[in-house]
Amino acid sequence: PGGGPLAALAAGLRHTTAEYVLVASADLPFLAGPTVGRLLSALAAGDADGVLLTDADGRDQPLVAAYRAPALRRELAALARNRAGRGERADGAQLTGLPLRRLTGALRLTRVPDAVAAFDCDTWDDLATARARIREHGHVLDEWISAAKDELGIDLDVDTGILLDLARDAAHGVARPAAPLTTFLVGYAAGRAGGGPEAVAETARKAAALAQRWAEEAADTGSAPARGKPDVAPDATPDTRPDA
Repeated sequence: PGGGPLAALAAGLRHTTAEYVLVASADLPFLAGPTVGRLLSALAAGDADGVLLTDADGRDQPLVAAYRAPALRRELAALARNRAGRGERADGAQLTGLPLRRLTGALRLTRVPDAVAAFDCDTWDDLATARARIREHGHVLDEWISAAKDELGIDLDVDTGILLDLARDAAHGVARPAAPLTTFLVGYAAGRAGGGPEAVAETARKAAALAQRWAEEAADTGSAPARGKPDVAPDATPDTRPDA
């Protein structure tokens, strides 16, 4: 920890016997499976020591790359010999702080342009740019759910479509404020039932059926709430009316 990418790469190599090694930093919000597959396929199809992405400015991104493990070990050993020849220790600890280009500069590399997958978040401005891109591509809800689960310490994958449908039914069949309250109650009931995706799905099903019955009964009696408007007392003054 804290040793930098070169020391981290050397440490990781000690734990694998794989022929190919994928190297990816932890701040790549748009790196996905297809890009990883493209890197590995290009490496297997050629004779280069590694295949890396280049960013929007054409700069090499050696932390978004696939390498041949023997080539990495060869250059790490050469680096260790050079340091030993200068009378320096050549163990893993002495790699701390060294730039990765000391290693990759000696490799035969193939470059693949991909400005999106190579985008990394080094600053708060980078993070804001990434979030804006996520919103533009319609993935903001997935990003929000992931961030909320991390913040709340929840490791649970549920069918968000079920909950969104429930919120819609509660809002349309009962009243708009019923949507968030109903989903909260479903989550609470699912937790009381032991948690898990099955518990969420079952409690959501029950709540959706109740919302449907509520809407049908309201329609039969002609007392369905007005759609799109909050309920307001006839004598309410403008500054006491609830916000829409």
